[in-house]
Amino acid sequence: MRLRALVDTDALGLRLLGGEDELDRSVRGVMTTDLRDPSRYLSGGELVLTGLAWRRDAADSEPFVRLLVQAGVAALAAGEAELGDIPEDLTAACARHRLPLFAVHESVAFATITEHVVRQVSGERAGDLAAVVDRHRRMMISGPAGGGPDVVLDLLGSDLDLRAWVLSPTGRLVAGPKAAGPGLPAEVCARLAGEHLAAVRTARRGPHRVNVGPVTYSLFPIRGSGRGPQAAQPSQVAVRDVRDVRESVLSDWLLAVEADAGEWADERLDLLHGVTQLIAVERERRDGARTVRRRLAQEVLELVQTGAAPAEIAARLRVAAPVLLPGLGAAPHWQVVVARVEWADSGPDTGPVAQSLLEEILVDPLAGGPEPSDRIAVAHTGDEAVALVPLPAVAGELDTSETGVLADALLAAVREPLSAGLEGDGRLTLGVSAAVHSAEGLRGALEEARHARRVAAARPGRVCAAGHQELASHVLLLPFVPDDVRRAFTARLLDPLRDYDRRHRAELIPTLEAFLDCDGSWTRCASRLHLHVNTLRYRVGRIEQLTGRDLSRLEDKLDFFLALRMG
Repeated sequence: MRLRALVDTDALGLRLLGGEDELDRSVRGVMTTDLRDPSRYLSGGELVLTGLAWRRDAADSEPFVRLLVQAGVAALAAGEAELGDIPEDLTAACARHRLPLFAVHESVAFATITEHVVRQVSGERAGDLAAVVDRHRRMMISGPAGGGPDVVLDLLGSDLDLRAWVLSPTGRLVAGPKAAGPGLPAEVCARLAGEHLAAVRTARRGPHRVNVGPVTYSLFPIRGSGRGPQAAQPSQVAVRDVRDVRESVLSDWLLAVEADAGEWADERLDLLHGVTQLIAVERERRDGARTVRRRLAQEVLELVQTGAAPAEIAARLRVAAPVLLPGLGAAPHWQVVVARVEWADSGPDTGPVAQSLLEEILVDPLAGGPEPSDRIAVAHTGDEAVALVPLPAVAGELDTSETGVLADALLAAVREPLSAGLEGDGRLTLGVSAAVHSAEGLRGALEEARHARRVAAARPGRVCAAGHQELASHVLLLPFVPDDVRRAFTARLLDPLRDYDRRHRAELIPTLEAFLDCDGSWTRCASRLHLHVNTLRYRVGRIEQLTGRDLSRLEDKLDFFLALRMG
C-alpha cells in the first residue's frame, strides 16, 4: 500500500507533518518501537510507530531519524499521547532526511493502525503471491498429504529454477528438493548455518549472502513467532516482533538458496519471504506437536527433583515411552542430557532458550526431515534444559544397534555453527549421562549429566560437552555429601580468599582454579592467565598465607579442588 492511502483513511487519525512529496512510497510492514536504535529489527519499507519514549532531549532526534533512513523505512508516525505536540526537533530531522512524518492522535491506538496496515499489505501481497500460495497450500496441511517443506522447495525448482534447502541452526538438513540431485554436503550445511548465525548476531541486513567455493548462497531466516500455530498465518506477515534476538537465534531454521539475492527484484524477494512464512507454518506445527513431549519431560523432572518414589517415576516413564517410541514393546533405557546457555550480561531467560536449542541438537545430524526429534522430551528448569532420551530395549537389554548419545559426537556435530551464533557473549555447555534402565537410576543420571556439564563448563570454548566417561570417582561421590558439610568445608577454605578478592580485586580464586587446572605447572598457568611467573608465585603465596595450606602438597591441592567443585 502507499503512504497516501494512510492519510486518506480518517479512522487512523494520522496528520501529515512533513514529506508530502514522498507519499507515493510503498509500505511493506509495521513496527512499533521505543528503542533508541531499532535498526537491527528493520528490513526496509516499514511504517515505524513510536511513543517517543526514546527521546530524552532535542539532540536525540537526529540520530534516531538517521538510523531509520539508513534502514530504508517508509515513514515515521509519532504518538501525541505522551508529549502532546510532536517536538520541532523531530519534525526538522525528518525534513532534513526527507522522511515522511505523521502525528498520531492520542485517541488512536497503535494497534488500530497496525491492524489496518497488515490487512491492506497482506491483501496486496496476496495478489502477487496468490498463484504460489495456492500451489503450496499443501504446506499448511499436517501429515503426509501435505508433503512438508519438500513440496514448496520442489516447486521453487520447477517454477523459478531455484535450488533451496531448509537447515537447522546446527547445520542439519531439514528439507531439500527431491528433484535437485545430491543434497548439500554436511560441511557446507555447517558452514551456511554458522554464517547465518553470525550474521544474525551482528545485526547484518538479510538476506545474507555466502560464497562457498564458486557457489553463492543467499540465506533467509525462517522465524517462528513462539506463540503457537496461529501466529504464523499470512495476515501476520507484515508485523515485526521486536525482542531480544538471542531468544530465537539458536533455534530458528533458515532457508539457503543457491543464488545471489543481491541481484533480485523486489518481487522475487517478496516471493522468497512468503515461502519462509509457509515453511514457518510447518515449524509451528512441529513445535505444537512437541507440547506433549515437553509436558511429559517436565512431569518426570519434577518427580525426580522432589524425591518422588521410584514407583511413581516408573509409572510416568511408562506413559512417556510409547509417546516417544511408538510401537515399542519393552520399556526403554534412558539417558539424560543437560544443557545450559549463558550470556555475558545474563541476557534473556535462558531456560527456554536452552530447551529449544537442545531439541534441535539432539536430532541425529544425519536424519533428514522435520520430525525425527519425536524421540526426545526436553524440559527446562531455572537456567538449564534437561532432556530425556529413550533408548530402545530388546527383551530387557539395551539394543546394541542404538549407541545412544555420545558427548564427543554431539559436540563434533554442532560446535562449528553454534560457536558462530554464540560468538562475543555466549556459551553453551552440555553434559551427558550413562544409560540407566530403571526409575531408580534416573536421579543419579540427572546428577551425573549435571556434573558432566560442569566439567564441560570448566573448559575453554563457546561450545563444550562432556560425558559420563570423563567423570572421576570423587566427582560422582560429591552429591552424597550433606549440604551443611559441603558449605562448611568450602567456607573454611575459600571464604578467606573471597574476602581478600572483594577488598583488593586480587583474583585469587580464579588464580587457584587455573593453577589446579594446569596441574600445578607454573609456566602453563602463567601463560593461561597472561601473567609473569613471579606475579603468579606471589598470588599462590598469598593463597597459602591466607589459608594456611601448602599448594605443593597433594593433600592440600585435593582439598582445594574439592572445595571449588562443591562451591
